[in-house]
Amino acid sequence: MLRAIYPGSFDPVTYGHMDMILRSSKLVDELIIGVLNNKAKSPLFSVEERVRMLEEVTSDIPNVRILPFGGLLVDFARRVDACMIIRGLRAITDFEYELQMAQTNHKMAPDLETAFLTTRLEYSYLSSTTVKEVAAFGGDISQFVPAPVADRITEKMKKKESVD
Repeated sequence: MLRAIYPGSFDPVTYGHMDMILRSSKLVDELIIGVLNNKAKSPLFSVEERVRMLEEVTSDIPNVRILPFGGLLVDFARRVDACMIIRGLRAITDFEYELQMAQTNHKMAPDLETAFLTTRLEYSYLSSTTVKEVAAFGGDISQFVPAPVADRITEKMKKKESVD
């Protein structure tokens, strides 16, 4: 069985992420979406919220499983018995960083391969950070994220405004 991990923060999941999930799920027997719990960052959504959103927007893809993880990706890959990491590339700057990470991961786990998929042109500009910035200023994010995700972002922004 070919099991791969598509790791990320997914804070929030965007249509660019969804495109990568759909495309990579067709290449493997099982695709695990690894939702990173990075304690160094202050995400908009908790890991649990991000997992729930991903479960909702990928529920129609039968070979996708959503799991949270912390620590090293290579350790997570060993725990779930994955032999491949899938990463998306938007631009040359992504490639430089991702190549360095792939080489580091390969040094720590020589049997773990990394596959790069380039994003579709219509998503090459899109990032979770951009979505959060647009939402923070009240912009329409419906063209960037699935509807259930847009609703949750709007709720979060309203709560933040009421606290500020």
